[in-house]
Amino acid sequence: MTRLERELEHGPLTHGWADQRWTLARVKTMIGRLFHVSYTVEGTWRLLRRYGWSWQQPTRRAIERDDGTVVEAGGVAAGKSTAAANGAWVVFEDEAGQSMTPPLARPWGRRGSTPVVRVRGRGSGRVSMAGMTCYKPGERSHMFYAIREYRGRKDEPKGFGWKDYRDLVIRAHTQLGCPIVLVWDNLRMHLVAPLREFFGANASWLTVFQLPTYAPDLNPQEGIWSLVKRDIGNLAAADLGQVTRAVKRKLKMLQYRPEVIDGCLVGTGLSLSM
Repeated sequence: MTRLERELEHGPLTHGWADQRWTLARVKTMIGRLFHVSYTVEGTWRLLRRYGWSWQQPTRRAIERDDGTVVEAGGVAAGKSTAAANGAWVVFEDEAGQSMTPPLARPWGRRGSTPVVRVRGRGSGRVSMAGMTCYKPGERSHMFYAIREYRGRKDEPKGFGWKDYRDLVIRAHTQLGCPIVLVWDNLRMHLVAPLREFFGANASWLTVFQLPTYAPDLNPQEGIWSLVKRDIGNLAAADLGQVTRAVKRKLKMLQYRPEVIDGCLVGTGLSLSM
C-alpha cells in the first residue's frame, strides 16, 4: 500500500490524466497498470476508505497572480402554438464563459486533508461560449455552438457581438431546414437594433421570445454548460488553448448525445407537448 499511497499523492497528472481529480475509475485503472491487479469500482472504494481516503471538495490555490422564473404562462403557450402551427423548432440560446481558473469538482483524497488544485490566476484570458439546444416533437434533438477566445490583446473583442448571434441563428436554421422559434434572455446584445432589424427581415421563418430577466433554471442550454464545466472540473490548464480544446471536445461529444440534450429540457420542467 505504501507505493499506492505514494502514487496517489503524485496526482492524476503524473499518470497521464488531463486534470487533478482522482476518481474511482482512475484509481482502479492505475492499480491495474502498476500492480497488474484487477479491482472493481466497489473494491477500489473499499480500499481507499480503508486507508483514510474519502470524497472531498477541493480548494483552489493560485500559483500565478495578476495583481494589476418562472416563464409567463401566456408566453410559453404562444411559443408552443407558434412552433406547432409553423412546424418549427423551439431553440433555446444561452452564453457561458470559462477562464483559466477551473470549476471545482469533488475528487478522492486523504480524509482530513483538503485537496488543493494549483491553477493560474487572473489575466490569462477567457473562453466565451454561445450555444443553442433545439427541440421538435418527433425529431432528434440538436445542439449548436460557437466559441471565441479572448487573450487580452488590443482591439480583440471580449465576447460575442450581434453578428455572431445572427450567424449562429442562421446556421441553426440552415441545418434544421425549418422555421425557428428562438427563446433567449434579455442580454443587452440580444436587444440591439441590428438584431431587431434582422428578426424583422426574416419573420417568415424566425420568431423570437424573451425569457424573464433572470431565469437560468428555465433554459436547457444551462444544463449543457453544467455538463461542460463538470467535465473540466479541476483542470489545471497550462494555457488558454488547453481550456478551449477541452470545452470543444465536450461540446462535440454532447452533439452526438440527443438523449442528454433531451434530459436538459426535462430538467427545466418545461414541455413542448401541447
